[in-house]
Amino acid sequence: MLEIKNLHVDLEEEEKTILKGVNLTVEAGKVHAIMGPNGSGKSTLSYVLSGRDGYRVTEGSATLEGVDILAMEPEERASAGLFLAFQYPVEIPGVGNMTFLRTAMNAQRKARGEDEISAADFLKLVRAKAKTLKIDAEMLKRPVNVGFSGGEKKRNEILQMAMLEPKMCILDETDSGLDVDAMKLVSEGVNALRDAGRGFLVITHYQRLLDHIKPDVVHIMSDGRIIKTGGPELALEVEKNGYADILSEVA
Repeated sequence: MLEIKNLHVDLEEEEKTILKGVNLTVEAGKVHAIMGPNGSGKSTLSYVLSGRDGYRVTEGSATLEGVDILAMEPEERASAGLFLAFQYPVEIPGVGNMTFLRTAMNAQRKARGEDEISAADFLKLVRAKAKTLKIDAEMLKRPVNVGFSGGEKKRNEILQMAMLEPKMCILDETDSGLDVDAMKLVSEGVNALRDAGRGFLVITHYQRLLDHIKPDVVHIMSDGRIIKTGGPELALEVEKNGYADILSEVA
């Protein structure tokens, strides 16, 4: 589904190379987790895939279902089925949550040549999804993320993902700043979306998230490259021993 080959990326303003040859394939129906020390390039990978400004691809490719996404604008990538849940979701004052969600849904439906969702159908759908994520109805009436707690912002991101139903979901340290209960709720929302036609790339520092979102594959990233790949036991090894032993294997 998502295939990354020999991806090299520079940070434009510093003329600094961040990604130094990333190779990664995420199959439909699978959950891949990426772990690694700070500064290893994990978040940069998510930003580049989603089309964030400030990064320059110097070599390599990234395709979603065989289509080059690096040549697309961010909104085109979203319409193609790519979704990024941010580590720090932004507040959008003056834009109601419901308006934002319905506008996003209809923009993607239009890009795919589909009819807009009616107000009645949208309301029924969003209420059902919000109930599953234990999002209060009052949250839906507020501006996007304004005044939300960290856990509420993350649940709101998962609500967006549930409404848009993307093909490829990238979660950039979604567990950051969450207490145990909030992390469990977010994880339940993610798990509810797992199916044979959707892939997940979960970026995290901690095994605790992976206790709830069971990955099929775990990758360790360091210095802009994926240096080791294994099963869920690899995350347990990192939790127990840290990264030192793994880094020494490739030194």
